[in-house]
Amino acid sequence: MCQDMPDRNKRAPEWWRTAVVYEVYPRSFASSGDRSEGTIDGLRRRLRHIADLGVDALWIAPWYPSPRADGGYDVTDYCGIDPRFGTLADADALLTEAHASGLRVIIDLVANHTSEQHPWFTAALADPNAPERGHYVFRDGRGPDGALPPNNWISAFGGVAWTRTTDPDGTPGQWYLHTFAPEQPDVDWTNDAVRTEFDRILRFWLDRGVDGLRVDAAPAMAKAPGLPDADYSGYPGFASTQWTDNPHWDVPAVHEITRRWRTITDAYPGDRVLVGEAFVSSPERLSRYVAPGHLHTTFNFDFLRTAWDAAALRSTIDATLAAHSAVGAPPTWVLSSHDAARHVTRLGRQDTGPEVPVGAVPTDLALGTRRARAALLLMLALPGSAYLYQGEELGLPEVEDLADADLQDPVWTRSGGTSRGRDGCRVPLPWEGDRPPFGFSEGRPWLPQPAGWAALTAQQQAADPTSMLCLYREALALRRRLPDLGGTRLDWLAAADGVLDFVRDGVRCIVNLSRNPVELDHGSRVLLASAPLDHAVPPDGAAWVSAR
Repeated sequence: MCQDMPDRNKRAPEWWRTAVVYEVYPRSFASSGDRSEGTIDGLRRRLRHIADLGVDALWIAPWYPSPRADGGYDVTDYCGIDPRFGTLADADALLTEAHASGLRVIIDLVANHTSEQHPWFTAALADPNAPERGHYVFRDGRGPDGALPPNNWISAFGGVAWTRTTDPDGTPGQWYLHTFAPEQPDVDWTNDAVRTEFDRILRFWLDRGVDGLRVDAAPAMAKAPGLPDADYSGYPGFASTQWTDNPHWDVPAVHEITRRWRTITDAYPGDRVLVGEAFVSSPERLSRYVAPGHLHTTFNFDFLRTAWDAAALRSTIDATLAAHSAVGAPPTWVLSSHDAARHVTRLGRQDTGPEVPVGAVPTDLALGTRRARAALLLMLALPGSAYLYQGEELGLPEVEDLADADLQDPVWTRSGGTSRGRDGCRVPLPWEGDRPPFGFSEGRPWLPQPAGWAALTAQQQAADPTSMLCLYREALALRRRLPDLGGTRLDWLAAADGVLDFVRDGVRCIVNLSRNPVELDHGSRVLLASAPLDHAVPPDGAAWVSAR
Protein backbone atom coordinates (compact mmCIF):
# COMPACT_ATOMS: atom_id res chain seq x y z
CA MET A 1 0.00 0.00 0.00
CA CYS A 2 1.06 3.61 -0.56
CA GLN A 3 2.40 5.41 2.49
CA ASP A 4 0.21 8.00 4.20
CA MET A 5 0.47 11.69 3.52
CA PRO A 6 2.03 13.80 6.30
CA ASP A 7 0.14 16.59 8.03
CA ARG A 8 0.05 19.94 6.28
CA ASN A 9 1.08 23.30 7.63
CA LYS A 10 -2.17 25.04 6.80
CA ARG A 11 -0.91 28.51 7.70
CA ALA A 12 2.40 28.54 5.83
CA PRO A 13 3.22 32.12 4.76
CA GLU A 14 3.49 32.74 1.03
CA TRP A 15 2.46 29.13 0.48
CA TRP A 16 2.41 29.64 -3.27
CA ARG A 17 6.21 29.93 -3.46
CA THR A 18 6.69 26.18 -2.95
CA ALA A 19 3.16 24.80 -3.44
CA VAL A 20 2.28 21.76 -5.49
CA VAL A 21 -1.06 22.40 -7.21
CA TYR A 22 -3.32 19.75 -8.74
CA GLU A 23 -5.29 20.73 -11.84
CA VAL A 24 -8.89 19.53 -12.00
CA TYR A 25 -10.52 19.58 -15.43
CA PRO A 26 -14.03 19.28 -13.98
CA ARG A 27 -15.70 17.80 -17.04
CA SER A 28 -13.41 14.77 -16.81
CA PHE A 29 -12.51 14.37 -13.14
CA ALA A 30 -15.46 12.58 -11.50
CA SER A 31 -19.21 12.52 -12.08
CA SER A 32 -22.24 11.75 -9.98
CA GLY A 33 -25.17 9.55 -10.86
CA ASP A 34 -25.47 8.63 -14.53
CA ARG A 35 -24.19 11.91 -15.94
CA SER A 36 -21.72 11.71 -18.80
CA GLU A 37 -19.67 14.66 -17.55
CA GLY A 38 -17.97 15.47 -14.29
CA THR A 39 -19.76 17.39 -11.53
CA ILE A 40 -18.82 19.33 -8.42
CA ASP A 41 -20.48 16.61 -6.33
CA GLY A 42 -18.24 14.08 -8.08
CA LEU A 43 -15.21 16.21 -7.26
CA ARG A 44 -16.29 16.45 -3.63
CA ARG A 45 -16.72 12.67 -3.52
CA ARG A 46 -13.14 12.19 -4.79
CA LEU A 47 -11.59 15.08 -2.86
CA ARG A 48 -9.86 12.63 -0.53
CA HIS A 49 -7.84 11.35 -3.49
CA ILE A 50 -6.36 14.83 -4.01
CA ALA A 51 -5.77 15.38 -0.30
CA ASP A 52 -4.11 11.97 0.11
CA LEU A 53 -1.87 12.69 -2.86
CA GLY A 54 -0.13 15.32 -0.73
CA VAL A 55 -0.62 18.48 -2.79
CA ASP A 56 -1.21 21.94 -1.33
CA ALA A 57 -4.00 23.19 -3.57
CA LEU A 58 -6.26 22.37 -6.46
CA TRP A 59 -6.86 24.50 -9.52
CA ILE A 60 -10.26 24.06 -11.12
CA ALA A 61 -10.56 24.76 -14.85
CA PRO A 62 -13.63 26.85 -15.81
CA TRP A 63 -16.84 25.82 -14.09
CA TYR A 64 -18.91 28.79 -15.25
CA PRO A 65 -22.07 28.64 -17.39
CA SER A 66 -20.90 28.13 -20.96
CA PRO A 67 -22.15 26.79 -24.31
CA ARG A 68 -18.80 24.93 -24.43
CA ALA A 69 -17.59 26.08 -27.80
CA ASP A 70 -14.14 25.72 -26.25
CA GLY A 71 -14.50 23.40 -23.30
CA GLY A 72 -15.83 26.06 -20.92
CA TYR A 73 -13.39 28.80 -21.89
CA ASP A 74 -16.31 30.67 -23.45
CA VAL A 75 -18.15 32.12 -20.46
CA THR A 76 -21.67 33.54 -20.29
CA ASP A 77 -21.76 34.29 -16.54
CA TYR A 78 -18.58 34.80 -14.52
CA CYS A 79 -20.42 34.70 -11.19
CA GLY A 80 -22.30 31.46 -11.72
CA ILE A 81 -21.77 27.71 -12.00
CA ASP A 82 -22.67 25.74 -15.11
CA PRO A 83 -25.79 23.68 -14.19
CA ARG A 84 -24.10 20.66 -15.75
CA PHE A 85 -21.52 20.89 -12.95
CA GLY A 86 -23.84 21.91 -10.11
CA THR A 87 -24.73 25.10 -8.26
CA LEU A 88 -23.09 27.93 -6.36
CA ALA A 89 -24.10 26.12 -3.18
CA ASP A 90 -22.16 23.08 -4.41
CA ALA A 91 -19.15 25.29 -5.09
CA ASP A 92 -19.38 26.79 -1.60
CA ALA A 93 -19.55 23.30 -0.08
CA LEU A 94 -16.49 22.27 -2.08
CA LEU A 95 -14.55 25.28 -0.82
CA THR A 96 -15.49 24.44 2.76
CA GLU A 97 -14.54 20.77 2.42
CA ALA A 98 -11.29 21.52 0.58
CA HIS A 99 -10.21 23.99 3.25
CA ALA A 100 -11.10 21.49 5.96
CA SER A 101 -8.81 19.00 4.19
CA GLY A 102 -5.95 21.51 4.17
CA LEU A 103 -6.33 22.25 0.47
CA ARG A 104 -6.47 25.71 -1.04
CA VAL A 105 -8.58 26.32 -4.15
CA ILE A 106 -7.66 28.29 -7.27
CA ILE A 107 -10.23 28.89 -10.02
CA ASP A 108 -9.88 29.99 -13.63
CA LEU A 109 -10.44 33.57 -14.77
CA VAL A 110 -11.08 33.84 -18.51
CA ALA A 111 -10.58 37.55 -19.02
CA ASN A 112 -9.44 37.94 -22.63
CA HIS A 113 -12.80 36.97 -24.08
CA THR A 114 -16.37 35.99 -23.27
CA SER A 115 -18.82 33.68 -24.96
CA GLU A 116 -20.70 35.01 -27.96
CA GLN A 117 -23.79 34.27 -25.82
CA HIS A 118 -22.68 36.57 -22.99
CA PRO A 119 -25.29 39.30 -22.39
CA TRP A 120 -22.76 41.96 -23.33
CA PHE A 121 -22.15 40.46 -26.75
CA THR A 122 -25.78 39.71 -27.56
CA ALA A 123 -26.59 43.35 -26.74
CA ALA A 124 -23.69 44.52 -28.91
CA LEU A 125 -24.99 42.52 -31.86
CA ALA A 126 -28.61 43.57 -31.36
CA ASP A 127 -27.80 47.29 -31.57
CA PRO A 128 -24.60 48.65 -33.18
CA ASN A 129 -25.05 51.79 -31.07
CA ALA A 130 -25.38 49.94 -27.75
CA PRO A 131 -22.73 50.80 -25.13
CA GLU A 132 -21.90 47.09 -24.91
CA ARG A 133 -20.35 47.27 -28.37
CA GLY A 134 -17.54 49.25 -26.78
CA HIS A 135 -16.88 46.32 -24.46
CA TYR A 136 -15.47 44.36 -27.43
CA VAL A 137 -13.06 45.01 -30.29
CA PHE A 138 -15.38 45.92 -33.17
CA ARG A 139 -13.93 47.60 -36.28
CA ASP A 140 -14.96 48.50 -39.80
CA GLY A 141 -13.56 46.26 -42.50
CA ARG A 142 -11.06 47.19 -45.16
CA GLY A 143 -11.50 47.26 -48.91
CA PRO A 144 -14.62 47.87 -50.94
CA ASP A 145 -17.73 47.79 -48.73
CA GLY A 146 -15.57 46.75 -45.75
CA ALA A 147 -15.46 43.20 -47.04
CA LEU A 148 -11.93 42.48 -45.80
CA PRO A 149 -10.89 42.01 -42.15
CA PRO A 150 -9.63 45.14 -40.36
CA ASN A 151 -6.07 43.73 -40.28
CA ASN A 152 -4.12 40.53 -40.89
CA TRP A 153 -4.29 39.05 -37.39
CA ILE A 154 -4.68 35.29 -37.07
CA SER A 155 -6.50 33.10 -34.55
CA ALA A 156 -4.84 30.63 -32.21
CA PHE A 157 -7.33 28.05 -33.47
CA GLY A 158 -6.58 28.64 -37.15
CA GLY A 159 -7.78 31.08 -39.75
CA VAL A 160 -8.29 34.82 -39.44
CA ALA A 161 -8.99 36.39 -36.05
CA TRP A 162 -11.96 38.42 -37.28
CA THR A 163 -15.60 37.58 -38.02
CA ARG A 164 -17.98 39.93 -39.78
CA THR A 165 -21.37 40.61 -38.21
CA THR A 166 -24.75 41.14 -39.77
CA ASP A 167 -26.66 44.19 -38.60
CA PRO A 168 -30.28 43.86 -37.40
CA ASP A 169 -31.51 45.14 -40.77
CA GLY A 170 -29.73 42.29 -42.57
CA THR A 171 -26.88 44.32 -44.02
CA PRO A 172 -23.20 43.42 -43.48
CA GLY A 173 -21.86 45.04 -40.34
CA GLN A 174 -18.56 45.52 -38.56
CA TRP A 175 -16.01 42.86 -37.77
CA TYR A 176 -15.18 41.65 -34.25
CA LEU A 177 -11.90 40.26 -32.98
CA HIS A 178 -11.50 36.76 -31.58
CA THR A 179 -8.00 35.58 -30.70
CA PHE A 180 -9.45 32.10 -30.29
CA ALA A 181 -12.70 30.68 -31.70
CA PRO A 182 -15.34 32.96 -33.33
CA GLU A 183 -17.60 32.03 -30.38
CA GLN A 184 -15.07 33.76 -28.09
CA PRO A 185 -15.07 37.51 -28.87
CA ASP A 186 -12.20 39.45 -27.28
CA VAL A 187 -13.17 42.14 -24.78
CA ASP A 188 -11.59 45.58 -25.00
CA TRP A 189 -9.43 46.16 -21.94
CA THR A 190 -9.16 49.88 -22.66
CA ASN A 191 -12.86 50.16 -21.76
CA ASP A 192 -13.64 51.37 -18.21
CA ALA A 193 -16.77 49.21 -17.95
CA VAL A 194 -14.74 46.07 -18.73
CA ARG A 195 -12.15 46.86 -16.09
CA THR A 196 -14.78 47.67 -13.48
CA GLU A 197 -16.77 44.51 -14.16
CA PHE A 198 -13.75 42.25 -13.82
CA ASP A 199 -12.84 43.98 -10.56
CA ARG A 200 -16.27 42.96 -9.35
CA ILE A 201 -15.82 39.40 -10.58
CA LEU A 202 -12.53 39.02 -8.73
CA ARG A 203 -14.08 40.29 -5.51
CA PHE A 204 -17.12 38.04 -5.93
CA TRP A 205 -14.97 34.91 -5.82
CA LEU A 206 -12.45 36.17 -3.28
CA ASP A 207 -15.37 37.03 -0.99
CA ARG A 208 -16.60 33.44 -1.36
CA GLY A 209 -13.26 32.15 -0.14
CA VAL A 210 -11.27 31.10 -3.19
CA ASP A 211 -7.54 31.25 -2.53
CA GLY A 212 -6.53 32.43 -5.96
CA LEU A 213 -7.32 32.86 -9.63
CA ARG A 214 -5.47 31.54 -12.64
CA VAL A 215 -5.51 34.08 -15.48
CA ASP A 216 -6.17 32.35 -18.79
CA ALA A 217 -4.34 33.56 -21.92
CA ALA A 218 -2.90 36.56 -20.09
CA PRO A 219 -0.68 37.83 -22.97
CA ALA A 220 -3.74 38.20 -25.24
CA MET A 221 -5.56 40.78 -23.14
CA ALA A 222 -3.77 43.90 -24.41
CA LYS A 223 -3.53 45.00 -28.04
CA ALA A 224 -1.27 47.58 -29.65
CA PRO A 225 -2.96 50.96 -30.20
CA GLY A 226 -4.39 51.29 -33.68
CA LEU A 227 -4.42 47.50 -34.20
CA PRO A 228 -1.63 47.48 -36.82
CA ASP A 229 -0.91 44.51 -39.05
CA ALA A 230 1.35 41.86 -37.54
CA ASP A 231 4.61 40.69 -39.04
CA TYR A 232 4.44 36.91 -39.00
CA SER A 233 7.74 36.56 -40.91
CA GLY A 234 6.14 34.32 -43.48
CA TYR A 235 5.10 31.70 -40.90
CA PRO A 236 1.35 31.11 -41.07
CA GLY A 237 0.87 29.51 -37.64
CA PHE A 238 0.11 31.02 -34.23
CA ALA A 239 3.68 31.04 -32.90
CA SER A 240 3.27 32.97 -29.66
CA THR A 241 6.45 31.48 -28.18
CA GLN A 242 8.46 33.10 -30.98
CA TRP A 243 6.87 36.55 -31.10
CA THR A 244 8.55 39.50 -29.40
CA ASP A 245 6.83 42.58 -30.85
CA ASN A 246 3.48 41.18 -31.92
CA PRO A 247 0.61 43.71 -31.76
CA HIS A 248 -1.92 41.23 -30.36
CA TRP A 249 0.20 39.12 -27.99
CA ASP A 250 2.37 40.01 -25.00
CA VAL A 251 1.80 43.75 -25.48
CA PRO A 252 3.30 45.67 -22.50
CA ALA A 253 -0.07 47.22 -21.58
CA VAL A 254 -1.16 43.81 -20.27
CA HIS A 255 0.90 44.49 -17.15
CA GLU A 256 -1.33 47.45 -16.28
CA ILE A 257 -4.19 44.96 -15.91
CA THR A 258 -2.24 42.58 -13.67
CA ARG A 259 -1.08 45.44 -11.44
CA ARG A 260 -4.71 46.46 -10.96
CA TRP A 261 -5.69 42.91 -9.97
CA ARG A 262 -2.73 42.53 -7.62
CA THR A 263 -3.99 45.56 -5.68
CA ILE A 264 -7.33 43.78 -5.25
CA THR A 265 -5.92 40.44 -4.09
CA ASP A 266 -3.46 42.10 -1.73
CA ALA A 267 -6.39 43.67 0.13
CA TYR A 268 -7.63 40.19 1.15
CA PRO A 269 -6.22 38.12 4.02
CA GLY A 270 -4.78 34.66 3.64
CA ASP A 271 -2.15 35.03 0.91
CA ARG A 272 -4.52 35.04 -2.06
CA VAL A 273 -2.67 34.35 -5.29
CA LEU A 274 -2.81 35.28 -8.98
CA VAL A 275 -1.37 32.73 -11.40
CA GLY A 276 -0.73 33.52 -15.04
CA GLU A 277 -0.94 31.44 -18.19
CA ALA A 278 1.54 33.09 -20.51
CA PHE A 279 3.01 31.46 -23.60
CA VAL A 280 5.75 33.98 -24.41
CA SER A 281 9.07 33.98 -26.19
CA SER A 282 11.60 33.83 -23.35
CA PRO A 283 12.03 33.39 -19.59
CA GLU A 284 12.89 37.09 -19.36
CA ARG A 285 9.57 38.12 -20.93
CA LEU A 286 7.78 35.61 -18.71
CA SER A 287 9.38 37.16 -15.64
CA ARG A 288 7.70 40.49 -16.44
CA TYR A 289 4.37 38.90 -15.50
CA VAL A 290 5.66 38.17 -11.99
CA ALA A 291 7.62 41.35 -11.35
CA PRO A 292 6.87 42.98 -7.98
CA GLY A 293 3.28 44.19 -7.84
CA HIS A 294 2.06 41.95 -10.68
CA LEU A 295 1.03 38.27 -10.70
CA HIS A 296 2.42 36.07 -7.93
CA THR A 297 3.41 33.16 -10.21
CA THR A 298 3.00 32.10 -13.80
CA PHE A 299 3.20 28.79 -15.63
CA ASN A 300 6.59 27.85 -17.06
CA PHE A 301 5.80 26.16 -20.34
CA ASP A 302 9.43 26.11 -21.45
CA PHE A 303 10.00 23.19 -19.07
CA LEU A 304 7.07 21.24 -20.54
CA ARG A 305 8.27 21.89 -24.09
CA THR A 306 11.91 20.94 -23.47
CA ALA A 307 13.06 17.66 -24.99
CA TRP A 308 14.19 14.72 -22.84
CA ASP A 309 17.79 15.80 -23.14
CA ALA A 310 20.08 16.65 -20.23
CA ALA A 311 21.74 19.69 -21.82
CA ALA A 312 18.42 21.13 -23.00
CA LEU A 313 16.76 20.59 -19.62
CA ARG A 314 19.67 22.17 -17.75
CA SER A 315 19.58 25.18 -20.06
CA THR A 316 15.84 25.63 -19.47
CA ILE A 317 16.22 25.24 -15.71
CA ASP A 318 19.09 27.73 -15.52
CA ALA A 319 17.34 30.32 -17.68
CA THR A 320 14.13 29.98 -15.70
CA LEU A 321 15.83 30.30 -12.32
CA ALA A 322 17.85 33.32 -13.44
CA ALA A 323 14.88 35.20 -14.89
CA HIS A 324 12.67 34.60 -11.86
CA SER A 325 15.41 35.35 -9.37
CA ALA A 326 15.91 38.75 -10.99
CA VAL A 327 12.36 39.76 -10.02
CA GLY A 328 12.15 37.86 -6.73
CA ALA A 329 9.44 35.47 -7.92
CA PRO A 330 9.32 31.68 -7.61
CA PRO A 331 9.43 29.64 -10.83
CA THR A 332 6.83 27.01 -11.55
CA TRP A 333 7.26 23.65 -13.26
CA VAL A 334 4.72 21.57 -15.14
CA LEU A 335 4.83 18.38 -17.23
CA SER A 336 1.24 18.08 -18.53
CA SER A 337 -1.99 20.05 -18.76
CA HIS A 338 -5.42 19.96 -20.37
CA ASP A 339 -3.86 21.66 -23.42
CA ALA A 340 -0.86 19.36 -24.01
CA ALA A 341 -0.39 15.70 -24.88
CA ARG A 342 0.18 13.67 -21.71
CA HIS A 343 3.86 13.35 -20.94
CA VAL A 344 3.87 9.55 -20.56
CA THR A 345 3.12 9.47 -24.29
CA ARG A 346 5.40 12.37 -25.27
CA LEU A 347 8.38 10.93 -23.42
CA GLY A 348 7.95 7.56 -25.13
CA ARG A 349 8.58 9.04 -28.57
CA GLN A 350 11.82 9.66 -30.39
CA ASP A 351 10.84 13.33 -30.57
CA THR A 352 9.72 14.15 -27.02
CA GLY A 353 8.44 17.66 -27.71
CA PRO A 354 4.73 18.52 -27.37
CA GLU A 355 4.39 19.78 -30.94
CA VAL A 356 4.33 16.28 -32.45
CA PRO A 357 0.79 15.76 -33.81
CA VAL A 358 -1.38 13.30 -31.90
CA GLY A 359 -1.01 9.78 -33.30
CA ALA A 360 1.59 10.84 -35.86
CA VAL A 361 4.47 8.70 -34.54
CA PRO A 362 4.79 5.47 -32.56
CA THR A 363 5.05 5.61 -28.79
CA ASP A 364 6.86 3.22 -26.46
CA LEU A 365 4.66 3.56 -23.37
CA ALA A 366 6.99 1.50 -21.18
CA LEU A 367 9.83 3.88 -22.00
CA GLY A 368 7.54 6.88 -21.56
CA THR A 369 6.45 5.63 -18.16
CA ARG A 370 10.05 5.15 -16.96
CA ARG A 371 10.93 8.64 -18.09
CA ALA A 372 7.76 10.12 -16.57
CA ARG A 373 8.69 8.64 -13.18
CA ALA A 374 12.16 10.18 -13.44
CA ALA A 375 10.75 13.51 -14.68
CA LEU A 376 8.55 13.70 -11.59
CA LEU A 377 11.53 13.46 -9.24
CA LEU A 378 13.36 16.07 -11.30
CA MET A 379 10.41 18.48 -11.23
CA LEU A 380 9.70 18.10 -7.51
CA ALA A 381 13.36 18.64 -6.64
CA LEU A 382 13.55 22.02 -8.38
CA PRO A 383 13.10 25.31 -6.50
CA GLY A 384 9.67 26.87 -6.68
CA SER A 385 6.21 25.39 -7.16
CA ALA A 386 4.85 22.63 -9.38
CA TYR A 387 1.58 21.86 -11.12
CA LEU A 388 0.19 18.38 -11.67
CA TYR A 389 -2.52 17.58 -14.19
CA GLN A 390 -5.24 15.17 -13.14
CA GLY A 391 -4.45 11.61 -14.14
CA GLU A 392 -0.70 12.01 -14.47
CA GLU A 393 -0.42 10.50 -10.98
CA LEU A 394 -1.96 7.38 -12.54
CA GLY A 395 0.49 7.39 -15.44
CA LEU A 396 -2.31 7.86 -17.96
CA PRO A 397 -1.17 8.03 -21.59
CA GLU A 398 -2.64 10.24 -24.28
CA VAL A 399 -5.66 8.59 -25.91
CA GLU A 400 -4.63 8.75 -29.56
CA ASP A 401 -7.28 6.58 -31.17
CA LEU A 402 -10.48 8.49 -30.42
CA ALA A 403 -12.94 8.18 -33.27
CA ASP A 404 -13.42 11.29 -35.39
CA ALA A 405 -17.06 11.37 -34.34
CA ASP A 406 -16.08 11.59 -30.67
CA LEU A 407 -13.78 14.60 -31.03
CA GLN A 408 -15.16 17.82 -29.53
CA ASP A 409 -12.20 20.19 -29.41
CA PRO A 410 -12.82 23.19 -31.72
CA VAL A 411 -9.25 22.79 -32.96
CA TRP A 412 -10.48 19.69 -34.84
CA THR A 413 -13.15 21.54 -36.80
CA ARG A 414 -11.27 24.85 -37.15
CA SER A 415 -8.28 23.02 -38.67
CA GLY A 416 -10.50 21.25 -41.19
CA GLY A 417 -9.80 17.91 -39.57
CA THR A 418 -6.01 18.21 -39.85
CA SER A 419 -5.34 18.59 -36.11
CA ARG A 420 -7.01 16.21 -33.67
CA GLY A 421 -6.85 18.74 -30.88
CA ARG A 422 -6.65 18.22 -27.14
CA ASP A 423 -9.39 15.67 -26.42
CA GLY A 424 -6.85 12.87 -25.99
CA CYS A 425 -5.62 14.33 -22.70
CA ARG A 426 -9.14 15.12 -21.46
CA VAL A 427 -10.59 11.60 -21.36
CA PRO A 428 -12.40 11.00 -18.01
CA LEU A 429 -10.36 9.45 -15.22
CA PRO A 430 -10.48 5.74 -14.30
CA TRP A 431 -11.21 5.31 -10.61
CA GLU A 432 -12.08 1.67 -10.00
CA GLY A 433 -13.36 -1.53 -11.54
CA ASP A 434 -12.24 -3.55 -14.53
CA ARG A 435 -14.19 -1.92 -17.37
CA PRO A 436 -15.42 1.52 -18.47
CA PRO A 437 -16.70 3.80 -17.05
CA PHE A 438 -14.28 2.78 -14.23
CA GLY A 439 -16.29 4.51 -11.51
CA PHE A 440 -16.26 7.87 -13.27
CA SER A 441 -20.06 7.76 -13.45
CA GLU A 442 -22.89 5.30 -13.80
CA GLY A 443 -23.43 6.35 -17.41
CA ARG A 444 -21.38 6.65 -20.58
CA PRO A 445 -18.54 9.23 -20.26
CA TRP A 446 -18.50 12.12 -22.72
CA LEU A 447 -15.26 10.74 -24.17
CA PRO A 448 -14.69 6.96 -24.30
CA GLN A 449 -12.09 5.47 -21.95
CA PRO A 450 -9.70 2.77 -23.22
CA ALA A 451 -10.45 -0.70 -21.88
CA GLY A 452 -6.73 -1.05 -21.10
CA TRP A 453 -7.06 1.52 -18.35
CA ALA A 454 -8.29 -1.23 -16.03
CA ALA A 455 -4.67 -1.65 -14.90
CA LEU A 456 -4.33 2.09 -14.24
CA THR A 457 -7.30 2.80 -11.98
CA ALA A 458 -6.69 4.63 -8.72
CA GLN A 459 -8.06 1.64 -6.82
CA GLN A 460 -5.68 -0.78 -8.53
CA GLN A 461 -2.62 1.43 -8.05
CA ALA A 462 -3.27 2.27 -4.41
CA ALA A 463 -2.70 -1.42 -3.60
CA ASP A 464 0.60 -1.60 -5.53
CA PRO A 465 3.61 0.03 -3.78
CA THR A 466 5.50 0.13 -7.11
CA SER A 467 2.76 2.02 -8.96
CA MET A 468 2.90 5.52 -10.37
CA LEU A 469 0.31 6.65 -7.84
CA CYS A 470 2.43 5.46 -4.92
CA LEU A 471 5.51 7.14 -6.36
CA TYR A 472 3.62 10.45 -6.51
CA ARG A 473 2.39 10.07 -2.94
CA GLU A 474 5.83 9.14 -1.64
CA ALA A 475 7.60 11.93 -3.54
CA LEU A 476 5.12 14.56 -2.36
CA ALA A 477 5.24 13.34 1.23
CA LEU A 478 9.04 13.40 1.20
CA ARG A 479 9.16 16.84 -0.42
CA ARG A 480 6.96 18.11 2.40
CA ARG A 481 9.14 16.52 5.10
CA LEU A 482 12.47 17.72 3.69
CA PRO A 483 13.02 21.42 4.43
CA ASP A 484 16.00 21.39 2.06
CA LEU A 485 13.58 21.16 -0.88
CA GLY A 486 11.80 24.33 0.21
CA GLY A 487 14.57 26.86 -0.39
CA THR A 488 15.78 28.68 -3.47
CA ARG A 489 19.33 27.34 -3.73
CA LEU A 490 20.39 24.85 -6.41
CA ASP A 491 24.01 23.82 -6.99
CA TRP A 492 25.00 21.76 -10.01
CA LEU A 493 27.54 18.98 -9.57
CA ALA A 494 29.95 17.72 -12.19
CA ALA A 495 28.28 14.92 -14.15
CA ALA A 496 28.79 12.74 -17.19
CA ASP A 497 27.15 13.65 -20.48
CA GLY A 498 23.44 12.96 -20.36
CA VAL A 499 23.19 13.25 -16.57
CA LEU A 500 21.65 15.96 -14.41
CA ASP A 501 23.12 16.07 -10.92
CA PHE A 502 22.42 18.86 -8.44
CA VAL A 503 22.15 19.52 -4.72
CA ARG A 504 19.42 21.37 -2.85
CA ASP A 505 21.21 21.91 0.47
CA GLY A 506 20.94 18.43 2.00
CA VAL A 507 19.23 16.63 -0.92
CA ARG A 508 20.98 15.50 -4.07
CA CYS A 509 18.94 14.78 -7.21
CA ILE A 510 20.42 12.55 -9.94
CA VAL A 511 18.54 12.14 -13.24
CA ASN A 512 20.09 9.77 -15.75
CA LEU A 513 19.17 10.59 -19.34
CA SER A 514 22.16 8.68 -20.72
CA ARG A 515 22.44 5.08 -21.88
CA ASN A 516 24.73 3.99 -19.06
CA PRO A 517 24.06 3.45 -15.34
CA VAL A 518 25.28 6.18 -12.98
CA GLU A 519 27.16 4.64 -10.08
CA LEU A 520 26.25 5.94 -6.62
CA ASP A 521 28.90 6.87 -4.08
CA HIS A 522 29.68 4.12 -1.60
CA GLY A 523 27.38 4.38 1.39
CA SER A 524 24.91 6.71 -0.30
CA ARG A 525 21.59 6.90 1.50
CA VAL A 526 18.84 6.81 -1.12
CA LEU A 527 15.73 8.72 -0.06
CA LEU A 528 13.59 7.84 -3.08
CA ALA A 529 14.13 6.41 -6.55
CA SER A 530 12.00 6.24 -9.67
CA ALA A 531 13.19 2.70 -10.44
CA PRO A 532 14.94 -0.16 -8.61
CA LEU A 533 18.60 0.63 -7.95
CA ASP A 534 21.54 -1.73 -7.89
CA HIS A 535 24.15 0.68 -6.52
CA ALA A 536 23.47 2.77 -9.64
CA VAL A 537 20.77 4.94 -11.21
CA PRO A 538 19.65 3.16 -14.39
CA PRO A 539 19.09 4.89 -17.74
CA ASP A 540 15.91 6.98 -17.70
CA GLY A 541 15.88 6.78 -13.91
CA ALA A 542 16.20 9.30 -11.11
CA ALA A 543 17.01 9.26 -7.41
CA TRP A 544 16.98 11.57 -4.42
CA VAL A 545 20.02 10.91 -2.24
CA SER A 546 20.98 12.39 1.10
CA ALA A 547 23.83 14.84 0.61
CA ARG A 548 24.71 15.07 4.32
